[in-house]
Amino acid sequence: MSNTPSIAVDFCGLRLDSPLVLLSGCVGFGEEYTRINGFSNRDVGAVVLKGTTREPRLGNPPHRVYETPMGMLNAIGLQNPGMDRVVDDILPTLDFTETRFIANVCGSTIDDYAAVTARFDDSPIDAIEINISCPNIKEGGVSFGNYPDMSARVVAACRAATSKPIIAKLSPNQTDIRENARLCIEAGADGLAVINTVMGMAIDIESRTPVIGNVQGGLSGPAIKPIALLKVRQVYEVAGPLGIPIIGQGGITSVNDAIEFMIAGATTVGIGTALFYDPLLCRRMNDGIADYLARHGMSTCAELTGSLLA
Repeated sequence: MSNTPSIAVDFCGLRLDSPLVLLSGCVGFGEEYTRINGFSNRDVGAVVLKGTTREPRLGNPPHRVYETPMGMLNAIGLQNPGMDRVVDDILPTLDFTETRFIANVCGSTIDDYAAVTARFDDSPIDAIEINISCPNIKEGGVSFGNYPDMSARVVAACRAATSKPIIAKLSPNQTDIRENARLCIEAGADGLAVINTVMGMAIDIESRTPVIGNVQGGLSGPAIKPIALLKVRQVYEVAGPLGIPIIGQGGITSVNDAIEFMIAGATTVGIGTALFYDPLLCRRMNDGIADYLARHGMSTCAELTGSLLA
């Protein structure tokens, strides 16, 4: 019998060969990094596809991306070809034997969310992530994800539209992320992604204009890691006792970062901004996690999740 630890995890009833998840928006529709020599989808447990809406979207005006100290602002604006094109033309090109693929559903109304979820329900996709940080056009543009009751309504509508696992992607830009997590779970979420980006902006001092065409954008990268780590721990206090798994994400760039998030309560960890400057990071992270488990006498990642001594 081998004493080598297993880094495979169970997430929402799906077996993932690695606890690493490539995050939505960072890998396009699963093909962004396949052209890089040495990159393989087999090195990750799952890939979350780019956010998909009911109808095609062109996205926001430029600039859409701006590097900041220890981070990156982005305001892509959910550019995508629409749900029919994704399901009919893109999904058939993906190799589902390599890894799991998770759709990311976006909308401007609750009906939009339900319609896109239903479209993915009749597809080979493994699970569906609900991006509840989108603006609700019927409520003056306020974000669904910043209000727990509104978040729960979105999740409930999506739950009624699919039998596939649902993951609610929680925003850090709210008063009480624990309450949001609790209501999303009650509404039918099988898993939670913690956190989405933190809103921020940058200014060109010469022109005195916003750098980002949309004025504000989502901040990702190492700058938000301490915020994300705390939010994962807070959500784990609600989700952990119920057996609801968490994708911990926000500024993870190293093996140590990933292990911190798992100790805080994450079952899997999301890799995003780090891929832009180190696309071959995942294989080294898998090896590092396995080494950590072996050094600490653990045989599975499940023993590490939520093991914070406090």
